[in-house]
Amino acid sequence: MTRDEAFQVANTYLLRAITELYDLTGYVFRPAHTHDGGRNAVYICEKENADARVIRVSFLPDRSREDFLAELEYIRYLAEHGGSVANVINSRNGNLLEEITHEGHAFFICLFEKAPGKMLAENGYRYREGIPISEYFYNCGKVLGKMHQLAKEYVPGHRRYSFFDKYNAGYINELIPAKLPLLKEKILRLLKELEELDTSRENYGMIHFDYSDGNYHIDFDTGQITVFDFDNCCFGWYMFELASLWTHGVGWVAGERDAEKRRAFMDDYFQTVLAGYRSETELDDAMLELLPLFIQVNLVEHVIDAFEVMRDGEKYEDEELPFVIKCLEEDILYRGFFDKIYSHKRPFRCKGWKIKRLT
Repeated sequence: MTRDEAFQVANTYLLRAITELYDLTGYVFRPAHTHDGGRNAVYICEKENADARVIRVSFLPDRSREDFLAELEYIRYLAEHGGSVANVINSRNGNLLEEITHEGHAFFICLFEKAPGKMLAENGYRYREGIPISEYFYNCGKVLGKMHQLAKEYVPGHRRYSFFDKYNAGYINELIPAKLPLLKEKILRLLKELEELDTSRENYGMIHFDYSDGNYHIDFDTGQITVFDFDNCCFGWYMFELASLWTHGVGWVAGERDAEKRRAFMDDYFQTVLAGYRSETELDDAMLELLPLFIQVNLVEHVIDAFEVMRDGEKYEDEELPFVIKCLEEDILYRGFFDKIYSHKRPFRCKGWKIKRLT
């Protein structure tokens, strides 16, 4: 079933049942804009003089009831212990998760609070008027640090999958096309490095795995960040998410011609992120030294996500993918941002290499 087909079933059948299950009479349901390859049908639910809600209808057969419960229990735990997250809302039956079967197909349903504020992109990438952008960078680190500190103390009921359950040699060999043998080799080498790393509670636990400005809202009155969309959460290294924050930070200075100025900005940006992060939890300096490695692992995640979408036949447009592959194949660190291959005029693009050559 495709996402469009899932929306059609939801519109014609599921929403009536969901309205009853979650007492949403009088709410208007509006499909949410999600990225190409999204795994869920998502609706914004709005009603005058009532808090907005978000419905998520999961239709793919790749996750079990236990997977969903592990995710939702973790969100509830974070919300109840001071994490700045959009909480899950119980159904009228008292359940975090509901399952509806239609014509033999199982749909898993959950309802969330709608995070206050809006995405940075929806505000034209303008931060709070009169407030330095460094506040935002600090808050990004602080909110992440709080989640990681809570993860260090978390004892799961239902256990979510771990990093290597998906990122392993068997899956890489199956997914990456044979025409890209060097890419396979480099990814497998990175995975071997990860296998040697510490997985103690101080460095490894439940992580969001997609912590970015597309998955949190900012209250532009207060600067508060509220995180949502834990659909990819799993057990992994906390450093992976700090590296993810680094990779997303490059957008603020991607148009700068001078590589040294780009480097100076990124150093200052990341120090501010780390200050926020360390205000909530400790970070071992030995793990911080692995930032270049985990930036490469973020690129692996980018590649895997791209090929999964293409494998499933979904529409996919990603002009950065060839550039990411080049960085992995040629061991170019820091997302190529300080390397001679980078062009400030065409950020993260490979000249003359079209996406059609990869599929």
